[in-house]
Amino acid sequence: MRRGPGLCGAIVVASIVLAALVGAQPASAHVVRQVGAYQFVVGWGTEPAYVGQENSVQLLLSSRATGKPVVNLGLGLHVTVVYGTRSVSLPLEPTFDPDTGLGTPGDYRAWLFPTSPGDYTFRFTGTIGAQKIDQSFTSGPTTFATVQDPEPVEFPVQAPTMTELAQRVSVALPRVATGAETSRALVFGIVGVVVGAAGLVVGIVALRTRRA
Repeated sequence: MRRGPGLCGAIVVASIVLAALVGAQPASAHVVRQVGAYQFVVGWGTEPAYVGQENSVQLLLSSRATGKPVVNLGLGLHVTVVYGTRSVSLPLEPTFDPDTGLGTPGDYRAWLFPTSPGDYTFRFTGTIGAQKIDQSFTSGPTTFATVQDPEPVEFPVQAPTMTELAQRVSVALPRVATGAETSRALVFGIVGVVVGAAGLVVGIVALRTRRA
């Protein structure tokens, strides 16, 4: 077990139960979807979601027939996180530990550090029991949180994001390379002058020796 889910999982579960009782949909922080014999509740494990901060894909999985959480997911289901044209496959880990009873039953996470602001897609593929799964969930205004730049809420010092640092490095590298080439040319020039001077001295000494 990676870690306890904190309050987020409990709050989401409570929201779902309350929504079911009053016949309304839960808050848009997570997407609720009926997938065959199961109910998926999907979103970020921590919201708001900020660039450069550890977060997780959160899946709250329950049975539609009984309403009970699914605690024996096993290794049949995987999640791929997609951002633009890039993607990464991550393992889903249960937060519930049956040995200690800690965690939230049916709460599964895939841990990551989002490094760019914008919308992310979580694609779940594989199987749950005998049922095949291929479901995608994309962040947005009506689904779950879009990843934000943390600068507006940083205090007391606003630190550059990883994206900003990468941009600064990409700008600085050509300058460093140019400086290195200039330094190299200067060194070669100095070496050439020294070698030339040494040759001149050797020539003068040889000439005087011959005359003597």
